[in-house]
Formats: sequence, C-alpha cells, structure tokens
Amino acid sequence: MKILQKYKVCSEGIEVEVEIKRVKDFVPYYELKLPEIAKGTLALLDKVRADLLAEIPLKMSEITDMTKLEAIKKKFYEKCFQLLKKELPFANSELIRFLTGTLIQEMFGLGRIEFLIEDPNLEEVVINGSKECVWVYHKKYGWLKTNVFVQSENDILNYANSIGRKVGRQITILNPFLDAHLPTGDRVNATLFPISTCGNTLTIRKFRRSPWTITDLIENRTLNFEVSSLLWLAIQYELNVIFTGGTASGKTSLLNVFATFIPPNQRIISIEDTRELQLPDFLHWIPLTTREPNPEGLGEVSMLQLLVNSLRMRPDRIIVGEIRRAEEAEVLFEAMHTGHSVYATLHADTAELAYRRLVNPPINVPENVVSALHLFAVAFRDRKLGIRRLLQLAELIPTEKGAKINVLYQWKPEKDVIEKENESYRVLDEISMHTGLTLKEIEADLKEKQDVLKWFVKNEVKDIDKLGRLIAIYYCNKDFLLKQLKSNNVDEIIRRGLE
Repeated sequence: MKILQKYKVCSEGIEVEVEIKRVKDFVPYYELKLPEIAKGTLALLDKVRADLLAEIPLKMSEITDMTKLEAIKKKFYEKCFQLLKKELPFANSELIRFLTGTLIQEMFGLGRIEFLIEDPNLEEVVINGSKECVWVYHKKYGWLKTNVFVQSENDILNYANSIGRKVGRQITILNPFLDAHLPTGDRVNATLFPISTCGNTLTIRKFRRSPWTITDLIENRTLNFEVSSLLWLAIQYELNVIFTGGTASGKTSLLNVFATFIPPNQRIISIEDTRELQLPDFLHWIPLTTREPNPEGLGEVSMLQLLVNSLRMRPDRIIVGEIRRAEEAEVLFEAMHTGHSVYATLHADTAELAYRRLVNPPINVPENVVSALHLFAVAFRDRKLGIRRLLQLAELIPTEKGAKINVLYQWKPEKDVIEKENESYRVLDEISMHTGLTLKEIEADLKEKQDVLKWFVKNEVKDIDKLGRLIAIYYCNKDFLLKQLKSNNVDEIIRRGLE
C-alpha cells in the first residue's frame, strides 16, 4: 500500500482526514477516516431527531429556499447540540459536535456522502447500489473506490426522493428516472431498480462552489492570453459563439467565463435545464430554467418555449445551456439573424464535427442559416493527463456552397501549448466593418486586452464579481483602467473606477 495524498475535508462542522492510497487493485482507494458510531449512540440520535422535529417543525418552503435552509440548519444545529449535551453530560464538546454534524447531515443531506460532496477535489460522486462502495472521480487520480457504503436500496431511494421533493419532482417505479439538482447547484441523476439491474443509482456531478474565471483558466493553461483576448473581443462586439466539446470537457465553464465579458448595459437572458451559469451580480441578467411535467403530465416548460418567449423579453444577449433539437436550433439561429447575440453549448469533439452536427439530421439547420454563427470554441479533456484545454478556436466562413471551418488556434498536445494555425478571414473583418476600426487598431485593442488579462493573473483576480466590475470599468473608462495596471490594489481601483 502506498499513500498518494492526504488532506482534510469539512462538512457541517466535522473535519475528517482523507487518504488516497495505491492498493492491490486496479484503481486507487479513497478512504474517509471516520469514527464508527455505536448502535446505542445511533438509537440516541434517532431519539434526538424525533425531539428536534417535534420542537422545530419543518416546512417545505424552508427546505427548498437556500437562504431559509441555512437559517433552519443553524437553528437545528444549536438545538441538537443542547439536547445531546443534556443526554451525554460527560462527553466532550468535540464528540458532541461530531454527533450533531452527523445528525444534520442525515436530516438535511445525504449522510456521509456529504463529505464527498464537500471535497473540492472531486468532480463526480456515484452510488451504483447498496451492494458495492460509493465511487468518486478525483480531479488528479480519476475514478476511485471509497470506504463509504449506503446501507440499503431503500436509503438510495430516500435520498433520490429527498432531492426530488426539493425541486418539485418525483421518482417512482412508473417514472424511474430523476434529473435534478441539489441546493448547492450540483447536478443529480437517479435511476431505480429494475431499470438499473444492479440496484438503485445516484450520480452527482459537482459544480465548483466559486465559478471559474478567466484568471483560473489562464493559470491552469486551459487558455492562453492570445485566445482569451480574441474571444473577449468577439464577445464585446456581439459575435455569435458556440462552445463545443465532449462530456465533462468544460464547455459550460468556458461559456460561463466568457459571459462575464458581456457589457453591463446589455440585457442577458439565459435558458438552461439546470441552473449552472453564475454571472457577476450587477449584470442585467434574467436566468430561466425548464420545468418537468407533474405526475399528471401537466405544467411542463420546455427549452423551446423559453427560447421563443425570451425573444419577447428584449434581450441583447441570449445564452442557451445546450442545443439538442432541431426546433431549438431553428429558433436560436433565427435569433442570430434578427440581431441578437447568441451563445450556446453543443456536444461535438471538433469544430468540423460541430458544424456537421448542426447541418445534418437530427438538428438539420440549413447551411445558409448557419452562416450567422461566427466562432466555435472547442473544449477538450485529456483523461490520461487529467487536464482540460481549449482544443480549437475556429471561425465559420460562409461560401457559395455552404460554409467552411478556418481553425485559428489549435492545442498541440506534444508541447501542451495553444498555437496559432491560421489568420482570421472573417471575424476581424466583420469587427472592422461594424466598428470602423482598422485592422491595426484591432491588433492594438487585442494587445491592450492581453495586458489587462496579464494584470488579472498577476493580481490573482478570481472573484467573479470583482473581475466583472473591472471589465465593466474597462468598457466605461478604459484609459483609467489601463493607467492603473501598475497598481496592485484591486479594491481601490474598483472603488475609484465606479465613482
């Protein structure tokens, strides 16, 4: 046995150690160092749980509202601590805190799985049934087995039902699928036996608690300064961009990062199945989400309905979580042709494949309509190295016979660098045509943007609201911001820039 890494995670006031080990198995092992709770103590916790619910009744509105949930959890924590102190007068405070946190995890969360959800190094938490351990996907080590088990199939069903109630959905034998999200924003998929033949399943895709910013992606080499400045320029001047890539390649993260560059005086409508986008709080942003039908089959709100309705809401920019169907793509490209700037994600591994997917069944957008799209930004996840990179940045060039792909930048895996492939034939010309800027002036603008991005990285500007405010200052008072690039006082620059 070889220990690969040790660190600590904290959930509901309980701090525990994690050990990742190389054992005699095909995959490494993820061990939570948790003390065992005796049967007598478990019985006591059940009694305390009943007393708590009798004294502090729970309302569904408090469970589903994140702000109310935190307040009610705090109230339960304090009362639970008092009751356990009374029941165990000789126990030390550390033990009481552990038992209190354990009870809160069970009442408001998914028990010990909460430690896995709170581990920032994990991307996925997977329950494949009660007969095997919980699996996790670690950012550095990939798939790992854990020492965490769910005791019964009924417990997994209860977890799924608990999640479903919070979002107004049900999972039953007749409807054995659930796609929902936790209050933290983590996405959850559940399936029931016998659809999943080895038992009930729960798959939790975790989302970063603080959203990725352009600073993060440049630091971890997902992007470089050249590509970032060109995409910033495209967003500023309202070009249409589709972010594409494989599953878990970082498409939505890229979309979220560059949506931060939308000017603050423009109205943004976003449409998603599950809320994933997180934009600066001062932007003029209206997030819309779809809704599943109720058990009677009524009340469904589809992506298409939201997309059509968004065009009546006077948007300047429209963001769509993912293009899946022909009807959605048709409305989306119609929005581009009527003067709206549109950003979306699409499953495809390269720019060429993305274009083919758009113009062929089942999406089947006419080739002359697709020409409204300007750029494909392709995200890539290297499973071997555990890294994410921008694989391609490509422009779509309309031709008499349809369109062709011009790859501007390409990631070179042998050197792990993003290199320029070709000059732009369309993007810079269109910006020049619509703004009156010469190509030399556009090059100077890109250089200024690179200087600002380097300053972000140097000063580690990773708070999305601070970064958004600095970008807003750039749009409103660019000369002021450029003069401040020698300063390291970010907060002072924001304060003065907003005066």
